[in-house]
Amino acid sequence: MFFESEGLDHQGFCFRPPSEAYNILFQATLGCSHNKCTFCSAFKEKRFAIKDRSIWEKDLEFAEKYCRGQTRLFVMDGDALIMPMRHWEWLLSNISNRLPWVERVSTYGNAKGVALKSDEDLRRLREMGLSLIYYGIESGHPQVLKDIKKGATPEKLVEQALRLKKAGFALSVTVILGLAGTEKSREHAVETGRVLSAVDPEYVGALSLMLSEDAPIYERVRSGELVLPEGLDFVQELGLMFANTTLSDGWFMANHASNYLTVKAHLPEDREKTLQRIAAALDGRVSLRKEWMRAL
Repeated sequence: MFFESEGLDHQGFCFRPPSEAYNILFQATLGCSHNKCTFCSAFKEKRFAIKDRSIWEKDLEFAEKYCRGQTRLFVMDGDALIMPMRHWEWLLSNISNRLPWVERVSTYGNAKGVALKSDEDLRRLREMGLSLIYYGIESGHPQVLKDIKKGATPEKLVEQALRLKKAGFALSVTVILGLAGTEKSREHAVETGRVLSAVDPEYVGALSLMLSEDAPIYERVRSGELVLPEGLDFVQELGLMFANTTLSDGWFMANHASNYLTVKAHLPEDREKTLQRIAAALDGRVSLRKEWMRAL
């Protein structure tokens, strides 16, 4: 999800999770330090940078005056967690002191950014008020991760996610249906379910791949190298991924507008009824979202 702001010091299109739509959006960084994932065109026009602290000051001043009804704050852009500790410590202490009504601070993070933080750093960030990390896993299949240039193996993704959990963070993990095309769809679904089970996050958000001509993966599809699934194929992949995912106490959601079938399940108790709903969709007894209604 994104917006383009004409006010404050937000620069360019600003992407945030759907659940952060009505919260304070604080753009501390520009772009994404990795910016190589082939499915993503969100930050291709931005060079990664940490914004000047004078801009942070102005945005905090604005929030003090006009955001008193919003109790949650999301730190942008793509992987702001990678900021050095001195920046995070300044920002979190100022949020705490100047916006004391803010109850939750969250941000995007990736395995690279987490790995650059020590265990003590992570504990310090959690103690200072950062509490939820949106963590992109995308796939649990090693070849798919290599193909999309994720920059991490399944093992590294699990290792760094567990470090976040040990430090006390809640995790909202993103996975993407369709990334493996039709050829590796089954393996992608099964292996992603296994990685999700190993991480055991509080939230899983499953999105369906939607092509943008600006994304590098578009050329693979255009040339025929990667054949994308179609409607029911996405649902079948979702069902297989869900069937291979075990959470001790978490939400598995496929309620993003890109998905053909909406799923919102709390595991473990909703497992069977959700599998039945997916089976009903595959049998044509539950309607799928119309193509024109799907959107990023």
